[in-house]
Amino acid sequence: MNPDNMVSGKEQTIHERVSIWLRRIRAISSGFEGQRYLAKWLFLSTAIGIIAGLGSVVFYSAIDGCTQLFLGKMVGYLPPSPVGEGSPDIVPMARKWLLPLVTAFGGLLSGLIVFKWAPEAEGHGTDAAIEAIHNKGGTIRPRIPLIKLISSAITIGSGGSGGREGPAAQISAGFGSLMGKWLHLDARSRRIAVAAGIGAGIGAIFKAPLGGALLSAEILYIHDLEVEALIPGLIASIVGYSIFGAFFGYTPIFGAMPEIGFNKPIQLIYYAILGIICGLVGILYAKSFYGVHEIFRRISLPRWVKPAIGGLLVGLMGLAMPECLHMGYGWVQLAMGSEASELHLWIILALPFVKILSTSLSISSGGSGGIFGPGMVVGGMLGASFWRLFAPMLPGMPANPAPFVIIGMIGMFGGIAHAPLAVMLMVAEMTGNLSLLAPAMIVVAISTAIVGDNTIYRSQLIDRASSPAHRVRMSFPLLSSLLVRDAVSPCTTLSGKLPINAAKPYFVRDPASVIVFLDEAGNFGGVATGRLLNKIPPEKTGITPISILDDKEAVILNPEDPMDVALEQLTTRGLSWAPVVESGRLLGKLTVKDAIATYRNTLERSIRRTTELPGNIAVFEAKLNPSSPVVGKLLREAHFPADTLVVSIVRQSNTIFPHADTRLESGDIIVVMADPASESILHKFLGSTDAFNPVKNNGI
Repeated sequence: MNPDNMVSGKEQTIHERVSIWLRRIRAISSGFEGQRYLAKWLFLSTAIGIIAGLGSVVFYSAIDGCTQLFLGKMVGYLPPSPVGEGSPDIVPMARKWLLPLVTAFGGLLSGLIVFKWAPEAEGHGTDAAIEAIHNKGGTIRPRIPLIKLISSAITIGSGGSGGREGPAAQISAGFGSLMGKWLHLDARSRRIAVAAGIGAGIGAIFKAPLGGALLSAEILYIHDLEVEALIPGLIASIVGYSIFGAFFGYTPIFGAMPEIGFNKPIQLIYYAILGIICGLVGILYAKSFYGVHEIFRRISLPRWVKPAIGGLLVGLMGLAMPECLHMGYGWVQLAMGSEASELHLWIILALPFVKILSTSLSISSGGSGGIFGPGMVVGGMLGASFWRLFAPMLPGMPANPAPFVIIGMIGMFGGIAHAPLAVMLMVAEMTGNLSLLAPAMIVVAISTAIVGDNTIYRSQLIDRASSPAHRVRMSFPLLSSLLVRDAVSPCTTLSGKLPINAAKPYFVRDPASVIVFLDEAGNFGGVATGRLLNKIPPEKTGITPISILDDKEAVILNPEDPMDVALEQLTTRGLSWAPVVESGRLLGKLTVKDAIATYRNTLERSIRRTTELPGNIAVFEAKLNPSSPVVGKLLREAHFPADTLVVSIVRQSNTIFPHADTRLESGDIIVVMADPASESILHKFLGSTDAFNPVKNNGI
C-alpha cells in the first residue's frame, strides 16, 4: 500500500470529521424564536458571556492598577468611588503640579499603543462595534480587544475623562466576532454575536444584566431594535454579570436605595422640565464631542501626539476642578445623598459642562475610553443641579436629591444614545431601585423627542431598512415568507474520491468556483473550491482526492432556511449559488437567479389571487398629486381610515411594497384594499387626486 495514500486518507478522515461538526453547529439555526435557535445561542452566548465577564474583570483590575500607579503614587490623589466599588471619600491632591504631566503622559502612551498596532481602537469603542455589525459582517480584528483594554486603562487611570463601558463592550464584541470566524458562522450570526457581546460587556461591568441585554438590541438604531439579538444578548449578559459579580460582588454600583421613590404627582411637572434640560444638554454633548474631534483632526501633527495634547488640557482643567477627571461615578454618589452638601453649588452647576469638555478632549483627541459613563455623570449632575436650585422653592420636591440624580442619568444619556429602555433599566439596576420608572419614562420620552435624530453614536442607523445587513430582507419583503426549498434546482456532483487532476476540467478559471462532492454512501460530502488548489503540490494532484479541497467556510443552505436569509449569505460572500443539504443528503442548489425567479412567480400568483377575494373586499387605485394631504407624510403618520390596507405603491414605474416608514410622494400610484362601502371615505381622505379608480373584478 502506498504510504502517501495512507497519510492522505488519515488526513481526509480527520478533516471530514471536523467539517461535519462545524456544519452541525452552523445548521442549528432557523427562526429567532425557535428551539433550534435557542439551542444554538445557548452555547454561543454562554461562551461570549464567559469572555465578557472575565474580560470585564481584567479591564476593571487594569483601570484600578493604572489609577493607583498614575494618580495615586505619582500625583497623590485618588478620585472618590461609588459605594458599590469603594468609598466616596474626597481626598486632597498631594502633588498638584504633576497632574498635567501625568495626564499628558497617559495620553501619549495610549496614543503610541493605539496608532502603532490598531488605529481603529481610538475613541470610545462602541461606535466601532456598531460599524462592524452594519457594514463589516460582524468582523472585528482580533487584536482590537487587547489594544482597547490596555490603552483605555492607561487613559482613564492617568486621569483622562472616560468611561469603561465602551472598551468592555468592544472586548466581548471582538470575541463574538472571533468565535464567529472560528466556527465559520454566516454573516448574520456573526453580527448577532457581536451585538450580544456589546450588551454582555456593558451589562457585566455595570452589574446591570437586563439593561445590557436590551442595549444589545437597542444601541444599533435610532428608531428601531435588532430583535434577533435579544435572546443571545440576555444569555450572554447574565453569564457575564454572574462571573464579574463573583469577583467583585453583586452590590449595585451606587448601592441599594429602597427608601427613595415616586409618591407625589406634582413631581411629574418638575421631571418633565428636567427632561427638556436633558435633551438640550444631550445635543450639546454630541455636538461638542464631535466638534472637538474635528478640531483635532485638522491639527497637522502625528496622530499619536494628539491624545497627549488632550491629556495635557484635561490635566490643567483638573487643577481647578478635579471632579472632571477619571470616570466620575464617585461624584455622582456624593451628589445623591447627604454628602451633597460637601459639594459647592457652583461645582454641581458647572460640572456637567466641564465634564463634557474634558471627555471630548480625552477621547476625541484620539484617546481611548467610553462616553457612556461620562454621559451619565453629566445627567446625574444636571438632576442634582435642578434639585439644589429649586428644592427650597417648589412644593412637593423630594427630601434629598437622589431621585433627580438617578432620573437625570436616565434622561440625559438615554435620549442622546437612543437607548431609552436599556438605559432606564440599567440605571435602575445600578441603583437597586425600580420605583422611579414612572417619572423616568416621562423624562426619557421628552429627552428623546427633543434630541430627534441627533446621536452620540454616529454609526447608528435610522432603522433596519437602512442597514446593509438587512437590505435584502427589507427590499424584498415577500422573500421572508419563501423557503429555500421553493427554488432548489439540480446540482452537478462528483465523487469525493476523484483525484484532483481528473477534476481540474470541472473548475473554471474563476478562483471562487466550487464543486460539490459526495461521500462513499452517496451523501453530501462537502464543497471543493478552486482557490485551495495551489495548496496541493503538483506531483500529488494525481493521487490526492478532491475531498481534501473541502472548504470549511463554504455556504451550506438548509431547505427550511428563509429565502431572504439565504440570499443575504450569498450576496455577502459574493456567490452566485450554494448547495442545499438536509440531514446529510444533497437536495440540489440554490442560485440567485432561481431565487429571484421564484420571488417573481410567487408575486405574480399573489396578484392573481387578489382578483379572487371575497365579495366584501375591493381594491382601489389612486394617483396622488401635490395637493393631496398625505403627500410628504410617512405611511404611519398618514393614519389611513380603519379597515384599509395600502398594498403597494407604484413610483416611477417601480413597485414598492411599503412599510411604516415609507414616505408618500406626489405622483405615487397607491393601491388600497378596503371595504367597497369605504370608497367615499377613502376618496375624501386622500383629497385631491389625479385619479381614483375602483379596480373592477369578477366577484369583488
